[in-house]
Amino acid sequence: MKIRELLADESPPMHLLLLADPSRELVKAYLESGTCFVAEMDKRIIGVYVLLQKGPELIEIMNIAVDERHHGRGIGRQLIGHAISYAREQGYKMMEIGTGNSSIGQLALYQKCGFRMIGIDRDFFNRHYSEAFYENGIQCQDMVRLSRSI
Repeated sequence: MKIRELLADESPPMHLLLLADPSRELVKAYLESGTCFVAEMDKRIIGVYVLLQKGPELIEIMNIAVDERHHGRGIGRQLIGHAISYAREQGYKMMEIGTGNSSIGQLALYQKCGFRMIGIDRDFFNRHYSEAFYENGIQCQDMVRLSRSI
């Protein structure tokens, strides 16, 4: 597998980005100012993440997704590792990520990658998304914020 920055003339893999964030408008907004990376296997994009600078030493993973056919193979962990290495090389000291209260697998993965919970933005998804959505039988309502030193 190869992880690389999305080329300027390439379209971002929206089908993957929308797996992690169902709001096409929000995805487009952070793609405009963020940096998109893709994971390729056999010349097919199977994963993606987007980084966005939040401060002089702070960067956030705004979106991270892996093609559902490739779940459980450690690709998400590799994408996070790549993001950490890239951000460290760029001089960032802290990385943040947020996910829904219902994203149980993602919460476990992020903590395994060294992220610690720093807060909850109650009703984030109720405020920013027009339709309710569910994961693991739980309504996604609150944004769980995590961070780690890099």
